[in-house]
Amino acid sequence: MANTYHLTIRPGEDVVKKAGGLHKFMNMPVPILTDSGGFQVFSLPGKEVTEEGVQFRYEKGGQRVFISPEKSMEIQQALGSDIAMVFDECVEYPATYDRAAKSMERTIRWEKRCQKAHTREDQMLFGIVQGSVYEDLRKTCAQALVDMNFPGYAVGGLSVGEGLEVMDQVLSYTVPELPDEKPRYVMGIGLPEDLLCAVSHGVDMFDCVIPTRHARGGVAYSFQGRMRISHRRYRRDMYPIDTYCGCYTCQNYSRAYIRHLLECDEVLGTTLMAIHNIYFLMELMRRAKAAIKEGRFDAYHKEFLSTYHKNKK
Repeated sequence: MANTYHLTIRPGEDVVKKAGGLHKFMNMPVPILTDSGGFQVFSLPGKEVTEEGVQFRYEKGGQRVFISPEKSMEIQQALGSDIAMVFDECVEYPATYDRAAKSMERTIRWEKRCQKAHTREDQMLFGIVQGSVYEDLRKTCAQALVDMNFPGYAVGGLSVGEGLEVMDQVLSYTVPELPDEKPRYVMGIGLPEDLLCAVSHGVDMFDCVIPTRHARGGVAYSFQGRMRISHRRYRRDMYPIDTYCGCYTCQNYSRAYIRHLLECDEVLGTTLMAIHNIYFLMELMRRAKAAIKEGRFDAYHKEFLSTYHKNKK
């Protein structure tokens, strides 16, 4: 996952294009997805939204910039990701029905413009379903995008403060409107309970900064619960973060050492924590896949939540 908004600020899509695209620029041989920049732009103060696009000031330097659906497509095609996302409008939570309806309708118009502007044949363009928490709006948007025949579909506008229960409800009436044979992607979720909730509805893809953001704060995940390694109780603890974990961090370092690194603001502490959290989420998904194949996902889901929440620290 690469961020269109941040990359167009630094180093600039022209630099990435000159390097041969994101794969060569980052020496990254696996599939890369770029977001449209919409979520970052709409979270900025002082933005001006019109039918043509959004005008705002860059966080760095205050330069006045305008991004439209066409401009987002131009940037993402220059970045050369495998999957690009349409430019959409992400509304705040809570939003009134009228606000959500107008935003959803504009998003559909923008997505049509994105589809028209997107010409790179070796890059897939995914549509994004909006509509806040309103069932009829979500279904209307989903049906309009399915008619546009995107190669994949995302559910946007979640993880904006609505909570797990509301997200569960939105997915329950949104995901069934999207084709089974195409990838379905929920944007911006990364908590273990959120991921398994989405999987239970048939979602295939996710993205979030949580595993690395929480790593910077000393929070580690495990199947036995969540723990804050930066807590003083771990100052003399010579066990690994998780005694059952096979990640590089847990195979080589103790809680006490990692806590020491975090306390000293040493970047290695954050790196080791991030390695563990990402490994944990990969293992969470690996077990979920196995449970689905064996026809026992619901039992796996309930068992995980029972243990995880009981031992949360």
